[in-house]
Amino acid sequence: MCADTPEQTLDYKDTLNLPKTDFPMRAGLPKREPEWLARWEKIGIYDRLREKEGRPPFTLHDGPPYANGHLHIGHALNKTIKDMIVRSHQMMGRDARYIPGWDCHGLPIEWKIEEQYRAKGKNKDEVNVVDFRQECRKFAEGWVDIQRDEFKRMGITGNWADPYLTMAFHAERVIAEEFMKFLMNGTLYQGSKPVMWSPVEKTALAEAEIEYHDHKSHTIWVPFRIASASSFKELDGCMQTDLLDAKAVIWTTTPWTIPSNKAVAYNPAVEYGLYEVTGTPDECWCAVGDKYLLADKLAEEVLTKARLDSGMYSRVRSVASEELNGLIMHHPFHGLEGANGYWDYDVPMIDGDHVTDDAGTGFVHTAPSHGADDYECFMKRNWLDRMTHNVGEDSEFLPHVPFFAGLQVFDRKGKEGKANPAVIDKLVEAGAIIARGRVTHSYPHSWRSKAPVIFRNTPQWFAAIDRAVGDGQDDYGTTIRERALTSINELVTFTPVSGQNRLRAMMESRPDWVLSRQRAWGVPLTCFTKKGALPTDPDFLLRDEAVNARIAEAFETEGADAWYIDGAKERFLSGIVPPDDYDQVFDILDVWFDSGSTHAFVLRDRADGTEDGIADVYMEGTDQHRGWFHSSLLQACGTKGRAPYRNVVTHGFTLDEKGMKMSKSLGNTIVPEAVIKQYGADVLRLWVAQADYTNDQRIGPEILKGTADSYRRLRNTMRFMLGSLADFTEADRVEPADMPELERWVLHRLAELDHVVRDGYGRFDFQEVFQALFNFATTDLSAFYFDIRKDTLYCDGDTSNRRAARTVLDILFHRLTTWLAPILVFTMEEVWLERFPGEDSSVHLVDIPATPADWLDEPLAAKWAKVRKVRRVVTSALEIQRREKVIGASLEAAPVVHVRAPEVLSALKTVNFADISITSDVTLTADPLPNEAFRLPDVEGVGVVFEKAEGEKCQRCWKILPDVGSHTHAGTCKRCDEALG
Repeated sequence: MCADTPEQTLDYKDTLNLPKTDFPMRAGLPKREPEWLARWEKIGIYDRLREKEGRPPFTLHDGPPYANGHLHIGHALNKTIKDMIVRSHQMMGRDARYIPGWDCHGLPIEWKIEEQYRAKGKNKDEVNVVDFRQECRKFAEGWVDIQRDEFKRMGITGNWADPYLTMAFHAERVIAEEFMKFLMNGTLYQGSKPVMWSPVEKTALAEAEIEYHDHKSHTIWVPFRIASASSFKELDGCMQTDLLDAKAVIWTTTPWTIPSNKAVAYNPAVEYGLYEVTGTPDECWCAVGDKYLLADKLAEEVLTKARLDSGMYSRVRSVASEELNGLIMHHPFHGLEGANGYWDYDVPMIDGDHVTDDAGTGFVHTAPSHGADDYECFMKRNWLDRMTHNVGEDSEFLPHVPFFAGLQVFDRKGKEGKANPAVIDKLVEAGAIIARGRVTHSYPHSWRSKAPVIFRNTPQWFAAIDRAVGDGQDDYGTTIRERALTSINELVTFTPVSGQNRLRAMMESRPDWVLSRQRAWGVPLTCFTKKGALPTDPDFLLRDEAVNARIAEAFETEGADAWYIDGAKERFLSGIVPPDDYDQVFDILDVWFDSGSTHAFVLRDRADGTEDGIADVYMEGTDQHRGWFHSSLLQACGTKGRAPYRNVVTHGFTLDEKGMKMSKSLGNTIVPEAVIKQYGADVLRLWVAQADYTNDQRIGPEILKGTADSYRRLRNTMRFMLGSLADFTEADRVEPADMPELERWVLHRLAELDHVVRDGYGRFDFQEVFQALFNFATTDLSAFYFDIRKDTLYCDGDTSNRRAARTVLDILFHRLTTWLAPILVFTMEEVWLERFPGEDSSVHLVDIPATPADWLDEPLAAKWAKVRKVRRVVTSALEIQRREKVIGASLEAAPVVHVRAPEVLSALKTVNFADISITSDVTLTADPLPNEAFRLPDVEGVGVVFEKAEGEKCQRCWKILPDVGSHTHAGTCKRCDEALG
């Protein structure tokens, strides 16, 4: 047929190989994701993966969240990272196990039940303890079910049908057994020391249960009158007895601790002076002739607080530290009428490294029952018999304390009580104060009740971390601290590495572990004490394996409630020792001991645990360096001799878009459920993957919009592949050796990426993996390879080039879907099923395919790097022509490309550079760059002169070529004419 026949007007669109796919552009994730969840549950994906034999195990041990409320965005971040770790290792050939778990004991749940009681005017203490515990159990069970569904909605894989619960009977048995190992190995002891105590919750708190908030405290400056000295030193040729007239001034923000004062501390490294008052203003608590001992750096500030200006006092002389050592002072309430001599004891001056001259007076009021440094000073002097027990569990002064009995530091709502004002008033009455004020400072609060806490001396149960553990497991040290530090330094890999330093520093300086809590919901300290014996007596604690076995057996079948049933003591002791000779301990274990013990009943005891009881990964937020990472390390080092993990992975906190902490009062919280309803879980997961989780994460409406845009771009990439692979069969496959260079370059990039993906997933670096894949998909594929090969895919007939391109698309498909499946679990399943439908089909049942090493071709990559640089100059030059409406599409151009470097020009001449540039023609020349040539500053020696393509527009492929119209099919070029047959 001649070129000028009426067929010239035919529409050739139906003859093109246009993409064919039902894969929708709009994801509709919120509606469709639940369908895939139901499908996975029906297929039993997690269980089917366990059936794959011969795979080395990989276990991420779940740090249990509390079962006491809906999930927040931090939970979403945490569980999504865990899921990506598990899924990626599974797809890299491991048997990746994930057993989700819940912390079900402890104050958070007990507090919720108490809140319900208070709302009904009900008193918890009047309820039978077993009934109360049953209510706590029921409350936890309800939230476990709710949170399980919320986690599953995020696409989290795992053994949801059989999670671990710390309140399960077997778990309670093992927790008790783990505690009894401390009992038997000699590290358990009862001691009396100051602990952080919540007057609101009426229990001791661990450091991990504390947060710091601004608090307005009273401040007082109190002079302690010097009574005597063990000896006075001869200085400058005379005996310095003038200190007998002096007073050492202390400063404190806790006036309520003054009644418990037992010493005053100084630091030999601080320079002190003796200051005398020479004049006073009106309304001043100082008197002319008063002499005060003060740190020289702080004297002016202190005396100014006492309303003395610089002309009202003088510095008498320097005071050497030798003079301070051995001084004896009177308590400020010494000799006070009505006190019946309660405070008429010696108050020694002692040295302490914790004393500084940065703030205060240079002297520190020391109440060993109410401060950590104070306690340490007394402990090293073996003065623990001087501890006081003046304050009760409601932060009230006990009945034996004169003047203040019954007065509280904080009331049951955490508000200031009457103790501080009363102590200050009594100091004024006693003439034992020179200044007072208020200061706002960072103060410890309970993270549950948000109420301030106090340091209070109480009898508690401790695990000694510097005492030799008598269990014979000494490969990594003989004490808990030694074993923990060896584990940190030698056995555990930290991501990020800063976590190692943080945990090490905590472990180096931490005190003995406070195990006991004065609550009802938890695993009790299953031990008995000998009546009449002291904690220091060898027979104080009953250590009997037969008793321990009875307890364990009862807990296995009845749970820890067995400890609280009437007659429990007789049940466990009768026939072994006389029950009447012993007292039963009713404190419960710190909930961190519960979660710290989970390795024993999850990793060690379960069939899907690990052979050695050690997890490959523990992964939690950075606060868990003082929480679960820490308690698990202590607990395992006390019972199995080493850390229960090989890797510790840490993520940061979630903040709003401005970097502010999320708060309901600020209205800046992001709820996972709301994000999933608007965008779908995959967009939420993508937000996690795009961020550097080792730092704090920001999230908000604008950030999520950007994440959703990234998702759409990636989805379009997958949609293009699906459409172009319609009807692809093995008969279409081309071997790499027979492919054009461009296809072999794509294979090279895949070989590079395979290493990046496997290495990144192996190091838990999802940001690196996703960024590499996203940049590849959008830059290398969509903007380069796909852009170039659309012409071949759409317009070629059954050519080797088209078959090669489709073969590469098939290879890309298998890699991108499996590489991205751990991140975009729903979308990659949708993509996979579009090609491979079937009741048992799932991308999550396959592994990442192996990538042949010989796909790597560095010389080819170097050549195509040069080609792409020149292409970028061409496309930039044509974009100007498009913007100025000289052309509408790049196929209207036939640019002249001037290339100075011979090797670059040579490379360009070996490829179809017109196709690469998506132009109808191109002229390559070594001629010098004309002045009018377009250049890019960062591409040296390349210039482009725009020329329009000559010829007619092919009605099928739209290239403008001289031969159009001279072939059988009207209005076509030679290539299209041949494709039409």
